[in-house]
Amino acid sequence: MKWLNLALFAALLLTLAAHLAVGTDPAQPNTEFLPEMVHSVAYDAYSPNPNFPDGKTSQPPVAGAIPRGFTPLHYGSAQEEAVRAGRELVNPVNPKATQERGAFVFRTFCLPCHGATGKGDGPVSLRGYPPPPSLLGGKSVNLRDGQIFHILTFGQKNMPSYAAQLSPEDRWRVISFVRSMQQSAQARPAQPPGPAPVAPGAAPPPSDVPPEVKP
Repeated sequence: MKWLNLALFAALLLTLAAHLAVGTDPAQPNTEFLPEMVHSVAYDAYSPNPNFPDGKTSQPPVAGAIPRGFTPLHYGSAQEEAVRAGRELVNPVNPKATQERGAFVFRTFCLPCHGATGKGDGPVSLRGYPPPPSLLGGKSVNLRDGQIFHILTFGQKNMPSYAAQLSPEDRWRVISFVRSMQQSAQARPAQPPGPAPVAPGAAPPPSDVPPEVKP
């Protein structure tokens, strides 16, 4: 052990002596071992690149790769695919927890055509664009959530696709909001019909209330 300690101490002295002999110059970079491992050659996105067989820097993703956070939708744009989506897709969001966001999405993207109440009387429709059917009754009520999601994703007839504007989550949220609008409309009591209009100069219709008899 004594000789080992002496050898290590001698090696330390030699290292210090070599360090003092070489000296340091802050203005000069140190010697790097394998500099290519530290400073890799960078290529611009669209510049030629000899490191790939096709000579391009931008490479396509691997076949079958799915981006992080993206859920693939294995449906086509045909009407039959919309029906299949209605059978297979289920709204994953909590309707009560997403009402505020769903209302915001509806006001931003749906109101211009469908109107504030969903009756198809939006400002775009009132200025010549073909009005959409009411969301509060008829076929719209019978559509399944998956079918509406398919329509929002691929479009239908005069309605374009909103896949680029709305994330899948926001599409489901606005569907939940539309369902709440439909439920409110069905729970609202029907208004009794008002009196029939009287043509100018015509006698008023007879009243069921007897005339007041004066003493």
